[in-house]
Amino acid sequence: MPLAVFPKCYLDALVVQKTMTPEEWTDLAADQLPIDGLEFYWGFTPQDDTAALRRLRARIEARGLCMPMMCYSPDFTRPDPAERRAEVEKQKRALEVTAALGGRLCRVLSGQRRPDVARADGVRMAAECITALLPHAERCGVVLILENHYKDSYWRYPEFAQKTDVFLELLAAIPESPWFGVNFDPSNTIIAGEDPIALLEVVKHRVVSMHASDRYFEGGTADDLRRLDADPQTGYAPILRHGVVGRGLNDYDRIFTILKGAGFRGWISIEDGEDPSVGMEHLRLSAEFLRAKMARHGLA
Repeated sequence: MPLAVFPKCYLDALVVQKTMTPEEWTDLAADQLPIDGLEFYWGFTPQDDTAALRRLRARIEARGLCMPMMCYSPDFTRPDPAERRAEVEKQKRALEVTAALGGRLCRVLSGQRRPDVARADGVRMAAECITALLPHAERCGVVLILENHYKDSYWRYPEFAQKTDVFLELLAAIPESPWFGVNFDPSNTIIAGEDPIALLEVVKHRVVSMHASDRYFEGGTADDLRRLDADPQTGYAPILRHGVVGRGLNDYDRIFTILKGAGFRGWISIEDGEDPSVGMEHLRLSAEFLRAKMARHGLA
């Protein structure tokens, strides 16, 4: 089972400040981490430059890696139909760019949890948009992966389908297809105040990729987290920190046992930490932990 890494701790450097390039991140990861691939984020990908995409793919492959999955964040809960159609077209481009970089997985989300969008309407709008994308995903040879997400780093509102019941309702509203599956992130379920193992048991046969992350409480409890979620949230709860995989609240023995039993053989991508000063060290520790666990559970 292959292991990738997502540069969460360097997102601002790659996307906002532009003090790091995708090529520099590629070299840094290739030099220092025991991984097979690099998960890319749309915000630092040269989306409209075909020559740059070719050069970047060649750079990645020359370092003995690949780009298996694209982290993309469509917003399909926009009330305006024209805006939703535009979001569909942008996701189509993300599928094309993923294929150009050699990837076979591209994230899809429901959209933002806007206060004025009712649950039934949000599920309907997101399901219609994702279903409309399936033919294009097939043409590109790229699988759309719906993540049980919390919030894109640059969104105002959290994910519409953050809660398990809404996520499962949306999943059920989209036709089963070889070009559509689930990207399971156990930490996002913890952020929602819910049980990641319970969600995994329900969706395990539809999981095609996974974000390996971990969370730990700092200055609070699960009850505090639920109280925070009762109010409108526009950012991550400060009492729940992102840290080294294997040192937080997730039970990776149970997670890998369930995935192994379901026949999972897909990519696992490390999503670890937000502090660039310790970023590479934490990513290395996370990768070493996951390599050992994968081997122990026959998933290496």
